[in-house]
Amino acid sequence: MTTTPTQDFPDTRARRGRRGPHRAWAVAAVTFVTIIGAAAFASLPGLLIEPLHQDFGWSRGTIGFAVSVNLALYGVTAPFAAALMDRFGIRKVVAVALSVIAAGSLLTVWMTAAWQLVMYWGVLVGLGSGSMALAFAATVTNRWFVARRGLVTGILTAAGASGQLVFLPLLSWIVERHGWEPAAVTVSLSALAVVPFVWLLLRDHPADVGVKAYGAQEFVAKPAPVTGAARRAVRVLFRAARTGPFWLLAGSFAICGASTNGLVKTHFVPAAHDHHMPVQAAASLLAVIGVFDVVGTIASGWFTDRFEARRLLAVYYALRGISLLFLPILLFPTVHPPMILFIVFYGLDWVATVPPTIALCREHYGEDSAIVFGWVLASHQVGAAVVAFLGGVVRDVTGSYDLIWYASGALCAVAALMSLVIRRERVVVAAA
Repeated sequence: MTTTPTQDFPDTRARRGRRGPHRAWAVAAVTFVTIIGAAAFASLPGLLIEPLHQDFGWSRGTIGFAVSVNLALYGVTAPFAAALMDRFGIRKVVAVALSVIAAGSLLTVWMTAAWQLVMYWGVLVGLGSGSMALAFAATVTNRWFVARRGLVTGILTAAGASGQLVFLPLLSWIVERHGWEPAAVTVSLSALAVVPFVWLLLRDHPADVGVKAYGAQEFVAKPAPVTGAARRAVRVLFRAARTGPFWLLAGSFAICGASTNGLVKTHFVPAAHDHHMPVQAAASLLAVIGVFDVVGTIASGWFTDRFEARRLLAVYYALRGISLLFLPILLFPTVHPPMILFIVFYGLDWVATVPPTIALCREHYGEDSAIVFGWVLASHQVGAAVVAFLGGVVRDVTGSYDLIWYASGALCAVAALMSLVIRRERVVVAAA
């Protein structure tokens, strides 16, 4: 709702305008650093499979199930987290989420049974990380930016990859030298360290500091808290589910999750270790993917501001599928040039799908786009969860990950076709 600002607000905006960059960029910077600080929890699952298998004798399928619960809850929580941010504010939701992540990671140090891994890492860390999901970035972008939304989405999405770059080599070194328990404690402390940063520096809405959103023509007053967050999230799902683009976006994004978080992030390190590559070397390669992911995602945001989003998605999925088909023949005990080429190629495509997917949600679903994207993200994580579990089962049954690489490559071709058939015209979703 647009309102006429009080006399104080234009004066405040004018003073701020003379001082330097728009406050929205400072909020984006805080969000970026927050996501980096929280990225430690996303870097650890792939490093836990072998150590937990050796220490407790749990099968890779059992450990993969705990990871799949984490990934599924990460996704299912996201749309409710977006609604909760509308109800209680971004700061409160993110601070609580980080605290839950810290608690879940720390409790794993004292676990003695597989169900505890599922409860602590799967449920607690899954719920906390879901509230820190990409819906967080989408909410900040929608509230604080009118112009440059694609670019900002790309930058905030890349924050997770930047965190992976920071934490993966460190955590792999800790696991290899000191065991998995100190690595879990490191994740817990990293999440806690971000909480005061969020509380002191993050702001919920441009009206909180008396400014317009970046690129907006008019000042918009802060809306009243939206009650019934859970009901609203479910209502938005039911409305969106009556439209074709939702299912195409959800289906293609499920394949996105299956071919990234569920497959490579979870199983690349143990698969490389199967071919006698040292764990730290494999983790370093995964971190290098994060380097090129930053470049690719920011570039994707820039492209999304300029090109048709559905065509971008089709290209991204097709290229990813091709790269995965070649991966099984590239795994060797040592790092060699063809593997480096795969890492660069795949890294550029890792999360490049997010900016055009968010743009299509915004195009078709307007003010509900952050919550709709939360549900689309839920499908992403369900796809990731299925492959995280099946990857472990395939490895237990066949002694190799090859089948799951080939299947994921074929699914990416399906996702490319789904993206192309999303219709261009805006879908009008009637309010309840």
